Amino acid sequence: MERVKCLIVGSGPAGYTAAIYASRAGLKPVLYEGMQPGGQLTTTTMIENFPGYPEGVDANVMMDSFRRQAEHFGADIRFGAVTKADLGKKPFVLTIDETKEIEADSVIIATGASAKYLGLDSERAFRGMGVSACATCDGFFYRGKVVAVVGGGDTACEEATYLAGLCRKVYMIVRRNVLRATEAMQKKVSETENIEILWECQTQEVLGDASGVTGVRLVRKSGEVFDVDIDGFFLAIGHHPNSDVFAEWIETDDAGYIKVKENTSATSLPGVFAAGDVCDPRYRQAIVAAGSGCKAAMDAEKYLKESL
Repeated sequence: MERVKCLIVGSGPAGYTAAIYASRAGLKPVLYEGMQPGGQLTTTTMIENFPGYPEGVDANVMMDSFRRQAEHFGADIRFGAVTKADLGKKPFVLTIDETKEIEADSVIIATGASAKYLGLDSERAFRGMGVSACATCDGFFYRGKVVAVVGGGDTACEEATYLAGLCRKVYMIVRRNVLRATEAMQKKVSETENIEILWECQTQEVLGDASGVTGVRLVRKSGEVFDVDIDGFFLAIGHHPNSDVFAEWIETDDAGYIKVKENTSATSLPGVFAAGDVCDPRYRQAIVAAGSGCKAAMDAEKYLKESL
């Protein structure tokens, strides 16, 4: 069975940055990219808020640069997903794609969190062409335009108020007749003049053409079907951290996000570290994920020096 000092699970800004730092520290890391090389970031298009790119950068181009930089320093990057983990003994044993087992003296979990979507064919068709699950990432592209936000919780209210500062008009599509958000967030929405709530509505179809999203077809609880002209369609119905395979062994919160010790990447299990969106229910930004990947590699290096 193959044995490695440092196994990194997942790619994206957190995983690749961890690989860069771990490689430079001489840990000879092996990184398995998962089913989506580059992570959730690759579902968007242009990135304009990552430092060092004054003109912006294509998300896939940026992630490829991260990957190549990690490889330049010696990271062994492989395609494959961890489908089983036995973290109850050392070295840890992880199974790749149900077949290959690999032993690891330390593990960095950087599997991210997947945005929840409605599951519509039209939604998938326009993903990256007007459909987004991150207002902070993509809101700038809709400056002065009309957008819709799906959801009625705190996240949806935060996204809507953020977009209201950029866009001419923001519709909130809420399936109930009340918001689930806290009173403070509800008050903020109600006091924002260019936010309009469409109560008791559900999305039937995202409308668009070759240029991207042009509208949304909604159905009211009463059965009435109507269209609304929009330029962007934002999902704010939550995220699911990709932590299930590890949850038996390490502490997570009620939503499944991996808990880390304050100001570190250390999980509840010595030798196992977490970075990026899988342990970050708050920020979910590429620059934050990259920073946490750096922390995880440095924490893993310190752990290995002290334990081996």
